[in-house]
Amino acid sequence: MKHLQLTIERAKHGDAAAQYNLGWMYDNGQGVPWDDAEAVTWYRLAAEQGHVEAQYDLGWLYTKGRGVRQDAVTAAKWWLLAAEQGHAEAQYNLGGMYDNGWGVPQDKAEAVKWYRLAAEQGHAKAQNILGAMYRYGRGAPPAERRS
Repeated sequence: MKHLQLTIERAKHGDAAAQYNLGWMYDNGQGVPWDDAEAVTWYRLAAEQGHVEAQYDLGWLYTKGRGVRQDAVTAAKWWLLAAEQGHAEAQYNLGGMYDNGWGVPQDKAEAVKWYRLAAEQGHAKAQNILGAMYRYGRGAPPAERRS
């Protein structure tokens, strides 16, 4: 209980890591009642300070419509911020959004860019999709396509 009180105090005083932790606790019902709206509140505070995991998790909540209205455009915004910081799963998810035109304009070349960044970090699903895109010439520059 003392740990929870310390986390709340630190979060209220602007500590991004504590805000993220508190958001995660509400997101998962760990030590506090499960509350998606509270999770969004704390994740957003941390995400606005550049906390990469908070940006990623906030993107998921917008994708699923948990604690907020489902909004693919806003999910893409948060995942882009996390992806630009090198978050492989956010890069993979952003690649999928561009691949399918969900929340962003469909753009196969942009999808390849994000899949490649995730793949270079060892993200297996991104590697698989990127390979298929190259094989079938979807979004790969002509010089990189293989017959």
